[in-house]
Amino acid sequence: MFGLRDGSGGHGWRSLVVAIGLLAISGCDRPANPQPATAAPEGIRTFTGSWSATGTRQTLPLAPGQQAAVFKVGGSLLLSGEQRPHLGFRAEVIGFSDSLSGVQARSVWTDEHGDRVFSELRGAEMGPGKVVNGRFIGGTGRYAGVSGEYTFRWQYLTDNEEGEVSGRVVGLTGWARLGSPLPPTTGGSQ
Repeated sequence: MFGLRDGSGGHGWRSLVVAIGLLAISGCDRPANPQPATAAPEGIRTFTGSWSATGTRQTLPLAPGQQAAVFKVGGSLLLSGEQRPHLGFRAEVIGFSDSLSGVQARSVWTDEHGDRVFSELRGAEMGPGKVVNGRFIGGTGRYAGVSGEYTFRWQYLTDNEEGEVSGRVVGLTGWARLGSPLPPTTGGSQ
């Protein structure tokens, strides 16, 4: 019907099938309307992560239904995302919380090279599931001059009368912009 030979020694049908296959493949390797790549603003590295920590907490009962606490926890922090600042850190937090003024804390993330990221943490309310906001306030080595923000929710795994606590963060998301790292010190004074 299309001027092709039939299956008796002809090659027309096979050629047609191969030609249609090649056209289909060549049409699939590029979009009909190319979309520009969406990139984060220059230097911004977005990330998500998981963080588990153990430590201690001391509480002071105040008026009925109110309390204040000091805490220190540390543990493993793993980041994910194509542009994350780094994969893993040892994260330590020390802070104060009370049922009236919320949470205020400081955190240090240390990578396997000893380079550190410093941040401050704040939350309007204390307690499991409440949002905590972090803001990077500097760093050392490759993180010198870092800026950015992150948020998460704390979830207790254990919280006993002896003051031992363990938990994990849920929904850790954020962004960081790495500054210009300081040159390494050569040691010794001159």
